[in-house]
Amino acid sequence: MAKTIRSLSLEVYGIVQGVGFRPFIYRIASDNDLSGWVRNTSGNVEINIEGKEEALNVFFKQLETEAPPISYIEDIRITRQSVVGYEGFKIEISQAQEGRYQLVSPDISTCTACLAEIMNPYDRRYRYPFTNCTNCGPRFTIIKEIPYDRSRTTMAGFRMCPQCQQEYDEPSNRRFHAQPNACPVCGPHLKLADRKGNVITESDGAMTLACKLLLEGNIIAIKGLGGYLLACDATNDKAVALLRKRKQRPAKPLAVMFASLEEARKHCHISNEEAELLLAPQSPILLVRWRENSDLSKLVAPNLKYQGVMLPYTPLHHILLKETAIPLVMTSGNLSEEPIAKDNNEALHRLGNIADYFLLHNRDIYVRYDDSVVMVVGKPQIIRRARGYSPSPIHLPYKSRRILACGGELKNTFCLARDEYAFISQHIADMENLETLEHFSNTIELYKKLFSIEPEVIAHDLHPDYLSTNYAREIVRANAEVKIYPVQHHHAHIVSCMVENRVDEPVIGVAFDGTGYGSDGCIWGGELLVADYKGFERLGHLEYMPLPGGDTAIKKPYRTAASYIYSLLGKESLESLSFIQGVDRQELAILEQQIDKGINTPLTSSCGRLFDAVSALIGIRSEIDYEAQAAIELEMAAMDADQSYVNSYPFVVVKENGIYSICFGETLYAIISDLKKGVSESEIAYRFHLTVAQMITDVCCRISKSTGISRIALSGGVFQNRLLLKLTLCMLARSKFDVLTHGRVPTNDACISLGQAVIANFMAEDS
Repeated sequence: MAKTIRSLSLEVYGIVQGVGFRPFIYRIASDNDLSGWVRNTSGNVEINIEGKEEALNVFFKQLETEAPPISYIEDIRITRQSVVGYEGFKIEISQAQEGRYQLVSPDISTCTACLAEIMNPYDRRYRYPFTNCTNCGPRFTIIKEIPYDRSRTTMAGFRMCPQCQQEYDEPSNRRFHAQPNACPVCGPHLKLADRKGNVITESDGAMTLACKLLLEGNIIAIKGLGGYLLACDATNDKAVALLRKRKQRPAKPLAVMFASLEEARKHCHISNEEAELLLAPQSPILLVRWRENSDLSKLVAPNLKYQGVMLPYTPLHHILLKETAIPLVMTSGNLSEEPIAKDNNEALHRLGNIADYFLLHNRDIYVRYDDSVVMVVGKPQIIRRARGYSPSPIHLPYKSRRILACGGELKNTFCLARDEYAFISQHIADMENLETLEHFSNTIELYKKLFSIEPEVIAHDLHPDYLSTNYAREIVRANAEVKIYPVQHHHAHIVSCMVENRVDEPVIGVAFDGTGYGSDGCIWGGELLVADYKGFERLGHLEYMPLPGGDTAIKKPYRTAASYIYSLLGKESLESLSFIQGVDRQELAILEQQIDKGINTPLTSSCGRLFDAVSALIGIRSEIDYEAQAAIELEMAAMDADQSYVNSYPFVVVKENGIYSICFGETLYAIISDLKKGVSESEIAYRFHLTVAQMITDVCCRISKSTGISRIALSGGVFQNRLLLKLTLCMLARSKFDVLTHGRVPTNDACISLGQAVIANFMAEDS
């Protein structure tokens, strides 16, 4: 009896372009003697396939279990069709389709097969820094539009040599249809230039000399996947100090790249779970505990117990780390608070006063792409979402309108949503200058094109003066049909945590951060809300405190400490404290007048400012060089304490007009008493962390009792504090709460664009 021949049409959705998916389909179809074709389209991968039923069953099993490691099949739609009678199986020309879109792969770190070639003196790609295949290499940073073909990438200008073309055409080769395929004969190449752009040497010689210059203590700007990195010897105090001075980054920690996991473990404590993250295709910067006997320069992360560590993720990095045989600082190629430089001329102009030399290449970067940052606290938690993670979407538990959410000011991201997807941008930067606004605007246009989203709804932060808010308003001025919705900052925080965890029922939201514009015009930041996607009710917060000088107090925590003590405990208590002795008497008098008369003194409920005040009060950090430095160093001090100590400081919770206010005057009084008794900074810092966790738990219990809600969502930059997060999770668990935290989206302000997009969707439905 003749075997049954079936003919099927498949539409495959997910991350299935730029990941070796068509070559994979070609191989398993050919191996099973199936005929037909596969092609990329703007919306999916289409497959027409026919053959014996038994062979098709094997094909589908392999499709399920053997797909390329960096692909992700989200859905397969299958339609039966009449037998066509195809001869053989082939890859058809891609088809562009107006208005359709599909998921785009992030850039992927170098695979083991490519690494073996780079390190093999007998391989034609020996020491070639642009080696890649279908399993690794650049994707998002070189793609101009979909479908993903070489002609639509920044590799379009490099014509493959006969050997590379043969690899590209050979179904059994792992470079079969690898769009960025290249070699030293036909691909991009390096140049080493001085800071004026004068080329010193090229290609392999550029790599050799760059290694020598790094060993001699020079700073080199290196063109990477998504922009320039600034590199120097991480064990050389002089080189690191010079980099800090030139980059205008006096204290903020710098990431360090190690040649291997084994090398990293010589300097840092790395758990098995953390090792998996370092070795994963995303290859993020991972925050891990520093070993005290490490010979890294202490200037890399001054006063910190955690170090940002990463492994080489491009061939260029692998070669540099192997041949220098030293750990290298690898930090973003920018001045502080500017976007990362990506183009050669731009880098020479912007980084010419920082780098001694430039390792350039001629493969263009289409979109800027910083390194991602991750930590592990119970589970992996992304701190900065960029290379390796964006633009992979967050799946929504509903079908969304076409929405652009513009995010906030600090750690800005935007979010474009449609259907069941929320496409959160890579880290943009703090929206405080025109360069960042331009990067923000250009990246929005790219996402709109890639994912075919022309927004019908715009969301922005409630703060009226943010650049992102003004951008949103300009769009609406240009197109009156677009609806615009302001979204409260902390509501967005909580909803982002909810949607990431696919929860849509009301939660008690704890949103603790530094700054967020409140619906009453005050600066919020220590909020307990009952929230869902449609709205929120503020049921608790830290008591309001005056913040004399606003942003000045944020940069000078001693002013916040002085304000809090003066307001809560009086002038006599303030003047008796040692931290205030170094403050100019005239400044102190003006500060007191500002508080008394309410001049340029906004009120704040910020938990971030409370951490700042305590840090200054106990003598840890009175002025900061980077955001949250005072709070971070307070956490570091607490980690030195005997953590079996379980007594928190006193505080008072009062209820007025149905809202709980957490009053911490008694907390500060008790801290001052401990200071006078000579209690150590570390013990005071630890007890303070215990106190904040207890505050959260106490008010959550009260709100839960009155509302019946037992699920808590934690969000806000304060929860990047490992110690506070652990203590809070422990206390809430003991109180039988179900607690949601962030994982795939940062808990800091980078998450609020996602929350804005969700909230605006439901605002639009109700309007």
